[in-house]
Amino acid sequence: MAKLTKKQKEAYAKVDSSKSYDLAAASALVKDITNVKFDASVDLAIRLGVDPRKANQMVRGVVTLPHGTGKDVKVLALVTPDKEAEATAAGADYVGLDEYLQKIKGGWTDVDVIITMPSVMGKLGPLGRVLGPRGLMPNPKTGTVTMDVAKAVTDVKAGKIDFKVDKTGIVHAAIGKVSFDAKKIEENANELIQTIIKLKPTTAKGTYVKSVFMSSTMSPSIAVEVKTV
Repeated sequence: MAKLTKKQKEAYAKVDSSKSYDLAAASALVKDITNVKFDASVDLAIRLGVDPRKANQMVRGVVTLPHGTGKDVKVLALVTPDKEAEATAAGADYVGLDEYLQKIKGGWTDVDVIITMPSVMGKLGPLGRVLGPRGLMPNPKTGTVTMDVAKAVTDVKAGKIDFKVDKTGIVHAAIGKVSFDAKKIEENANELIQTIIKLKPTTAKGTYVKSVFMSSTMSPSIAVEVKTV
Protein backbone atom coordinates (compact mmCIF):
# COMPACT_ATOMS: atom_id res chain seq x y z
CA MET A 1 0.00 0.00 0.00
CA ALA A 2 1.28 3.46 -0.90
CA LYS A 3 2.36 5.67 1.97
CA LEU A 4 -0.04 8.41 2.99
CA THR A 5 1.04 12.00 2.59
CA LYS A 6 1.02 14.38 5.54
CA LYS A 7 -2.25 15.94 4.36
CA GLN A 8 -3.84 12.51 3.85
CA LYS A 9 -2.86 11.49 7.38
CA GLU A 10 -4.42 14.69 8.72
CA ALA A 11 -7.63 13.96 6.83
CA TYR A 12 -7.87 10.37 8.07
CA ALA A 13 -7.24 11.55 11.63
CA LYS A 14 -10.34 13.75 11.47
CA VAL A 15 -12.65 10.87 10.50
CA ASP A 16 -13.66 8.42 13.21
CA SER A 17 -14.03 5.20 11.20
CA SER A 18 -15.78 3.50 14.12
CA LYS A 19 -18.80 5.81 14.05
CA SER A 20 -21.48 7.04 11.69
CA TYR A 21 -22.31 10.72 11.27
CA ASP A 22 -25.64 12.36 10.65
CA LEU A 23 -26.01 13.92 7.21
CA ALA A 24 -25.37 17.47 8.39
CA ALA A 25 -22.18 16.50 10.22
CA ALA A 26 -20.93 14.42 7.30
CA SER A 27 -21.55 17.32 4.90
CA ALA A 28 -19.48 19.66 7.05
CA LEU A 29 -16.75 17.08 7.64
CA VAL A 30 -16.28 16.26 3.95
CA LYS A 31 -15.34 19.91 3.37
CA ASP A 32 -12.90 19.86 6.28
CA ILE A 33 -11.02 16.76 5.12
CA THR A 34 -10.64 17.79 1.49
CA ASN A 35 -7.29 19.39 0.77
CA VAL A 36 -6.77 19.04 -2.98
CA LYS A 37 -6.01 22.18 -4.98
CA PHE A 38 -9.03 21.86 -7.28
CA ASP A 39 -12.76 22.02 -6.59
CA ALA A 40 -13.32 18.37 -5.76
CA SER A 41 -16.60 16.55 -6.36
CA VAL A 42 -18.64 15.29 -3.42
CA ASP A 43 -19.93 11.76 -3.98
CA LEU A 44 -22.39 9.41 -2.33
CA ALA A 45 -22.18 5.61 -2.38
CA ILE A 46 -25.46 4.04 -1.28
CA ARG A 47 -25.56 0.27 -0.79
CA LEU A 48 -29.02 -1.16 -1.30
CA GLY A 49 -30.53 -4.47 -0.26
CA VAL A 50 -31.54 -5.45 -3.80
CA ASP A 51 -30.43 -8.00 -6.36
CA PRO A 52 -29.74 -5.99 -9.54
CA ARG A 53 -29.64 -9.23 -11.55
CA LYS A 54 -33.41 -9.40 -11.15
CA ALA A 55 -35.29 -7.00 -13.40
CA ASN A 56 -37.91 -6.34 -10.73
CA GLN A 57 -35.22 -5.18 -8.28
CA MET A 58 -33.43 -2.75 -10.58
CA VAL A 59 -33.31 0.71 -9.02
CA ARG A 60 -32.95 3.47 -11.58
CA GLY A 61 -34.21 7.02 -11.72
CA VAL A 62 -33.57 10.72 -12.06
CA VAL A 63 -33.35 13.50 -9.51
CA THR A 64 -32.99 17.26 -9.79
CA LEU A 65 -30.57 18.38 -7.12
CA PRO A 66 -31.82 21.60 -5.47
CA HIS A 67 -28.40 23.25 -5.77
CA GLY A 68 -27.19 21.60 -8.97
CA THR A 69 -24.03 19.55 -9.31
CA GLY A 70 -21.59 22.45 -9.55
CA LYS A 71 -20.41 21.00 -12.83
CA ASP A 72 -20.77 22.63 -16.24
CA VAL A 73 -22.59 19.78 -17.97
CA LYS A 74 -21.89 19.52 -21.70
CA VAL A 75 -25.07 18.56 -23.55
CA LEU A 76 -25.40 17.20 -27.09
CA ALA A 77 -28.88 17.49 -28.60
CA LEU A 78 -29.35 15.04 -31.46
CA VAL A 79 -32.45 16.49 -33.08
CA THR A 80 -34.12 17.08 -36.42
CA PRO A 81 -33.71 20.53 -38.02
CA ASP A 82 -37.09 21.78 -36.75
CA LYS A 83 -35.90 21.30 -33.14
CA GLU A 84 -32.41 22.78 -33.50
CA ALA A 85 -33.34 26.36 -32.57
CA GLU A 86 -35.26 25.12 -29.51
CA ALA A 87 -32.30 23.07 -28.28
CA THR A 88 -29.83 25.90 -28.87
CA ALA A 89 -32.00 28.44 -27.04
CA ALA A 90 -32.25 26.08 -24.06
CA GLY A 91 -28.47 25.97 -23.76
CA ALA A 92 -27.34 22.78 -25.49
CA ASP A 93 -23.60 22.89 -26.20
CA TYR A 94 -23.81 20.89 -29.43
CA VAL A 95 -26.85 20.67 -31.68
CA GLY A 96 -27.31 18.67 -34.86
CA LEU A 97 -27.82 15.14 -36.08
CA ASP A 98 -26.04 13.33 -38.89
CA GLU A 99 -22.69 15.13 -38.49
CA TYR A 100 -22.60 14.24 -34.77
CA LEU A 101 -23.68 10.65 -35.43
CA GLN A 102 -20.65 10.35 -37.72
CA LYS A 103 -18.37 11.90 -35.07
CA ILE A 104 -19.64 9.46 -32.43
CA LYS A 105 -19.16 6.58 -34.86
CA GLY A 106 -15.55 7.73 -35.11
CA GLY A 107 -15.16 7.61 -31.33
CA TRP A 108 -16.04 11.17 -30.28
CA THR A 109 -17.81 11.25 -26.89
CA ASP A 110 -16.73 14.59 -25.41
CA VAL A 111 -20.11 15.27 -23.78
CA ASP A 112 -21.79 14.48 -20.45
CA VAL A 113 -25.38 13.96 -21.59
CA ILE A 114 -27.05 13.24 -24.92
CA ILE A 115 -30.66 14.29 -25.45
CA THR A 116 -32.65 13.16 -28.44
CA MET A 117 -36.14 12.54 -29.86
CA PRO A 118 -38.05 9.25 -30.21
CA SER A 119 -37.82 9.44 -34.01
CA VAL A 120 -34.00 9.60 -33.84
CA MET A 121 -33.45 6.61 -31.54
CA GLY A 122 -33.36 4.20 -34.47
CA LYS A 123 -30.22 5.92 -35.74
CA LEU A 124 -28.57 5.66 -32.31
CA GLY A 125 -29.02 1.91 -32.00
CA PRO A 126 -25.87 1.00 -33.98
CA LEU A 127 -23.85 3.34 -31.72
CA GLY A 128 -24.72 1.43 -28.56
CA ARG A 129 -21.24 -0.07 -28.30
CA VAL A 130 -19.75 3.42 -28.13
CA LEU A 131 -22.39 5.13 -25.98
CA GLY A 132 -23.51 2.29 -23.69
CA PRO A 133 -20.25 1.71 -21.76
CA ARG A 134 -19.90 5.47 -21.22
CA GLY A 135 -23.43 5.85 -19.85
CA LEU A 136 -24.36 8.19 -22.70
CA MET A 137 -27.16 6.25 -24.40
CA PRO A 138 -30.37 8.31 -24.15
CA ASN A 139 -33.25 6.63 -22.34
CA PRO A 140 -36.93 7.60 -22.05
CA LYS A 141 -36.86 6.63 -18.35
CA THR A 142 -34.29 9.33 -17.61
CA GLY A 143 -36.04 11.97 -19.70
CA THR A 144 -33.31 12.12 -22.34
CA VAL A 145 -35.56 10.78 -25.12
CA THR A 146 -38.37 13.31 -25.46
CA MET A 147 -40.21 15.66 -27.77
CA ASP A 148 -39.81 18.44 -25.19
CA VAL A 149 -36.15 18.95 -25.98
CA ALA A 150 -35.92 22.42 -24.44
CA LYS A 151 -37.16 21.23 -21.03
CA ALA A 152 -34.80 18.25 -21.08
CA VAL A 153 -31.80 20.46 -21.83
CA THR A 154 -32.83 23.02 -19.19
CA ASP A 155 -33.32 20.32 -16.53
CA VAL A 156 -29.91 18.75 -17.15
CA LYS A 157 -28.20 22.13 -17.06
CA ALA A 158 -29.99 22.94 -13.78
CA GLY A 159 -28.71 19.84 -11.98
CA LYS A 160 -30.84 16.90 -13.07
CA ILE A 161 -28.88 13.65 -12.84
CA ASP A 162 -29.75 10.04 -13.50
CA PHE A 163 -28.57 7.16 -11.36
CA LYS A 164 -28.66 3.38 -11.48
CA VAL A 165 -27.73 0.66 -9.04
CA ASP A 166 -24.62 -1.20 -10.22
CA LYS A 167 -24.14 -4.97 -10.31
CA THR A 168 -22.88 -4.96 -6.72
CA GLY A 169 -26.01 -3.22 -5.42
CA ILE A 170 -24.50 0.24 -5.01
CA VAL A 171 -25.68 3.59 -6.37
CA HIS A 172 -22.79 6.00 -6.99
CA ALA A 173 -23.57 9.65 -7.69
CA ALA A 174 -21.86 13.05 -7.57
CA ILE A 175 -24.01 15.43 -5.56
CA GLY A 176 -21.99 18.65 -5.58
CA LYS A 177 -18.62 20.27 -5.04
CA VAL A 178 -16.61 20.94 -1.88
CA SER A 179 -16.91 24.66 -2.66
CA PHE A 180 -20.63 24.35 -1.80
CA ASP A 181 -21.50 25.29 1.74
CA ALA A 182 -22.29 22.34 4.01
CA LYS A 183 -26.05 23.00 4.00
CA LYS A 184 -26.22 22.75 0.20
CA ILE A 185 -24.25 19.50 0.23
CA GLU A 186 -26.61 18.14 2.88
CA GLU A 187 -29.74 19.16 0.95
CA ASN A 188 -28.47 17.71 -2.33
CA ALA A 189 -27.53 14.45 -0.61
CA ASN A 190 -30.89 14.23 1.12
CA GLU A 191 -32.75 14.81 -2.14
CA LEU A 192 -30.94 11.89 -3.80
CA ILE A 193 -31.40 9.56 -0.83
CA GLN A 194 -35.12 10.33 -0.47
CA THR A 195 -35.63 9.76 -4.21
CA ILE A 196 -33.94 6.36 -3.97
CA ILE A 197 -36.06 5.44 -0.93
CA LYS A 198 -39.23 6.23 -2.90
CA LEU A 199 -38.05 3.86 -5.64
CA LYS A 200 -37.81 0.84 -3.32
CA PRO A 201 -38.89 -2.23 -5.32
CA THR A 202 -41.86 -4.07 -3.82
CA THR A 203 -39.90 -7.31 -4.22
CA ALA A 204 -36.92 -6.12 -2.15
CA LYS A 205 -36.76 -7.96 1.18
CA GLY A 206 -35.03 -7.00 4.42
CA THR A 207 -33.11 -3.78 4.92
CA TYR A 208 -33.35 -1.57 1.82
CA VAL A 209 -30.72 1.13 2.52
CA LYS A 210 -27.84 -0.82 4.01
CA SER A 211 -25.20 1.89 4.12
CA VAL A 212 -24.44 5.40 2.93
CA PHE A 213 -20.92 6.78 2.52
CA MET A 214 -19.92 10.31 1.58
CA SER A 215 -16.53 11.27 0.20
CA SER A 216 -14.84 13.79 -2.01
CA THR A 217 -12.19 13.27 -4.65
CA MET A 218 -9.22 11.57 -2.92
CA SER A 219 -10.70 11.94 0.59
CA PRO A 220 -11.49 9.25 3.17
CA SER A 221 -15.08 7.96 3.19
CA ILE A 222 -17.47 9.14 5.89
CA ALA A 223 -20.14 6.70 7.07
CA VAL A 224 -23.58 8.33 7.24
CA GLU A 225 -25.98 7.10 9.92
CA VAL A 226 -28.76 5.51 7.86
CA LYS A 227 -31.42 6.15 10.52
CA THR A 228 -30.91 9.91 10.14
CA VAL A 229 -31.98 9.81 6.50
